[in-house]
Amino acid sequence: TAEQGIPDARARRTTAQMMDTDALPPVDVEAIVASYSGNACIRRLLFVAERSDHEALRLDALRAAADILKAGENTRQYAQVVERIGGRLGAAYELDQACVDEVDRRAAQRQEILDSELNGYKTNMIKESIRMGHNDLGDFFYSRGDLVGAFKCYVRTRDYCTTPRHVVGMCLNIIRVSVESENYAHVQNYVQKALQVPDVNEPVIVAKLGCAAGLAALESRKYKLAARKFTELGAELGGAYREVISPQDVAVYGGLCALASMDRAELKKCVLDNISFRAALEAAPEVRELISDFYASRYPACLTCLEGMKPALGLDLHLHHHVDELYAQIRQRALVQYTTPYTVVDLSRMAGAFRTGTHNLEKELATLIGDDKIQARIDSQKKVLHARHANQRNATYARALATGQEYRRGTHALLLRASLIKHNCAARQASGGG
Repeated sequence: TAEQGIPDARARRTTAQMMDTDALPPVDVEAIVASYSGNACIRRLLFVAERSDHEALRLDALRAAADILKAGENTRQYAQVVERIGGRLGAAYELDQACVDEVDRRAAQRQEILDSELNGYKTNMIKESIRMGHNDLGDFFYSRGDLVGAFKCYVRTRDYCTTPRHVVGMCLNIIRVSVESENYAHVQNYVQKALQVPDVNEPVIVAKLGCAAGLAALESRKYKLAARKFTELGAELGGAYREVISPQDVAVYGGLCALASMDRAELKKCVLDNISFRAALEAAPEVRELISDFYASRYPACLTCLEGMKPALGLDLHLHHHVDELYAQIRQRALVQYTTPYTVVDLSRMAGAFRTGTHNLEKELATLIGDDKIQARIDSQKKVLHARHANQRNATYARALATGQEYRRGTHALLLRASLIKHNCAARQASGGG
């Protein structure tokens, strides 16, 4: 019997590191603040505050969100965050009603000015000014947290766009608002609109559209499409899209979706041999190690790494409700990859590699056999998996026979054509008669 060995030293080291860091929060609030900007940062902080089991982490996330919101114009959300804090952070994080009233007063004045300017532009029928007026109003509503109002204003700029850059700018604004409102149908729609605009080939813009398409595919559970979108991104994106996604997100989303949906050949081509994406993986070294362990069939280290990442992924705004499904698909691919090269596999040793019991492993393998993902049968008494390989000799003869028949048909057709040309025989369409 030939199969993989027991957990290696890397897996034991990783397990020890996990035990040492169990008491630490799964995410770093300061890292979130540094990685994102604007509403993307606030949404992630509030998501952590809502989902985390660590009281200190929840308060830390609420503190950071309150600091950002107090410096902005979204007073309604600021008041909500202060209410959630509930005085647990002291007097500095109680509602500053004077500040709220002042921001609301200035916002009302600014909205009145923007509405007046837009009406003047409409009266004068200056298309570029009207477009900018709607855009400014959209930015105003966006800063105030009114995503519906911002979306309407951005959409209205469509009729006044006069250059390809204007159209792409309109699409990117709508995509940003749609991602925040979780309307991924609009995200897909406006990504396609932007990609159809001629003469727009700026690498950063193309990368932003690729990120948005990847998020939409991820939300639709089209993991292979999401993997392709994220792994196709080049290094030019960097931190240019921090209002939506961070470079680390690109690496994590692309890496996990690739492991869950790609076979070994695709994984090698799209990830391991992809220089651009390998550079992106530097932002998430744990994902880089995970992919290397998976491809090298170091399953104990791979599974240990996955378990170590799970708490943080459970607090990720876009990935949290995909984690279980992605992990299940990665595990299934690992089981298939483990059994593929061998005719006989010892289930006891395989169970050790996959950190499970023999009985549970038999159930997993039976499911894969039933789904026709593994061609094998299980000997439950001897705890052995026997692969069912097709008769290679018969298959070779069948391929040779089919190739010969195809060659014969092709040769006969060539000889017939040559003979017809030699004797000047041609089928001509009969002319119509009256």
